[in-house]
Amino acid sequence: MAAKTLMIQGTASHVGKSVLTAALCRIFVRKGLRVAPFKAQNMSNNSFVTPDGKEIGRAQAVQAAACRLAPRTDFNPVLIKPVDERSAQLVINGKVAGLLTASDFGHVRREYFQAVRDAFTRLAAEFDLVILEGAGSPAEVNLRDQDIVNMRMAQVAGAPVVLVGDIDRGGVFASLVGTLALLQPEERQFVKGFLINKLRGDAALLTSGVRMVEARTGVKCLGVLPYWGNLQVPEEDSLGWESCAGIRPSRPDALTIGVADVPSISNFTDFEAFVREPDVLLVRLTDATAQPLDALIFPGTKNTAQALKFVRTRGLDQMARRVLAGGGTVIGICGGYQLMGRRILDPHGVESSEPELEGLELLDVVTSFAREKVTVGVTGFHQDSGCSIEGYEVHMGDTCVGDGVEPLLMVRTAGDSTLRTEGAVSPDGRILGTYVHGLFNASAFRRRLLNRMRAARGWAPLDSNPAPSCDQQLDDLADFVAQHVDLKSIDAIIEQGIPKSGS
Repeated sequence: MAAKTLMIQGTASHVGKSVLTAALCRIFVRKGLRVAPFKAQNMSNNSFVTPDGKEIGRAQAVQAAACRLAPRTDFNPVLIKPVDERSAQLVINGKVAGLLTASDFGHVRREYFQAVRDAFTRLAAEFDLVILEGAGSPAEVNLRDQDIVNMRMAQVAGAPVVLVGDIDRGGVFASLVGTLALLQPEERQFVKGFLINKLRGDAALLTSGVRMVEARTGVKCLGVLPYWGNLQVPEEDSLGWESCAGIRPSRPDALTIGVADVPSISNFTDFEAFVREPDVLLVRLTDATAQPLDALIFPGTKNTAQALKFVRTRGLDQMARRVLAGGGTVIGICGGYQLMGRRILDPHGVESSEPELEGLELLDVVTSFAREKVTVGVTGFHQDSGCSIEGYEVHMGDTCVGDGVEPLLMVRTAGDSTLRTEGAVSPDGRILGTYVHGLFNASAFRRRLLNRMRAARGWAPLDSNPAPSCDQQLDDLADFVAQHVDLKSIDAIIEQGIPKSGS
């Protein structure tokens, strides 16, 4: 028997689709159903490596965890990773399939939609319920003929749709009514309810607006969710990290960590763990600043050559040297690690037409870009302290370490018991580079790094602050959503369903 379905769509990006999908996945798993997440196409540089070494969107990995499943490519068969404003890397079924330009998107989407349908068909045959997530807004009328992730996918899956609006950014009633008004009549019939997300205040104040939307559209409100400031489920959208930066701790002995907001930033979830620490102010840097920093992070990027140019143009290279001169720390992750080295070699033109670029020369390493992408999960430990770590690597280059640095980590690749060195660290321990995404989720390692920064300030160390387990966070999220959403109506919507389309 084919799975029942439900689809979460939104009036815009960052309204909470991914998080609500994860919450509903956990809610229905706890009811004893076999549940799978599904997003036909994801456009994000925040990726995750599956156990078999393939790449999917990070949000679908979190949703898989909500379903108590290992992540797999069927949950997100198409991933588009922007390289710059006009091109993107295309990943199909977890493997790189080529480079897209903006003009390619339309016809290529039509070509790879079969991979999307095949993935969904496999899930529908295996699970009791598939909860689909849309992307952006279904009312992008200029892209309707290219759509494979919103209403077209709802039609193929026979999935009733719940539309989510974000009141925190204002205009939620207009966005709900406007979205529904711009849908075609045959699309509008799929929308069976709406949710209002991120309310700061009294839900009773929304009553008249909610009734107006229901009267104008004929669509029922299924709940109003309060803003949850302590949400610890990873964000997918870059808007997420921009909003968490700048949250000032209450204590006076707070460290300030700057993150270079380089073009095509990727896996910004790498430094979200710092936001949860009681003594860290995370600041977003688009230019050099006179603000004293305890650390500067060069994050991952889909285009290291472009990021390197940006760093130099904005004076962030000199700022890194000022941070070090002041006793601070400089950290590079993935592409950020590559640009911190002595040279970047690109003999195959993977990223640019320049065969060699001079790096920032902060670490004695040289990177050579390769055509094949490395996607592996790793476990291991910090070489100096022995602190356990785990994470994953996603990169298209190999980095050779020189005599002027030591290995940062010892790691094992998933499925291989052999230890190997990874990353690089300067002799004084204040310049670090690594390919391992998720490294700073290791609470003991993270606190050790922060306490070294505190010692440089003459401040006493703090104890480690372990975050709740991912499983506990997802249970807490499910409990929160269940309190504010009409689950009986959602049950009825799922049970009734919608006939599938062959389109």
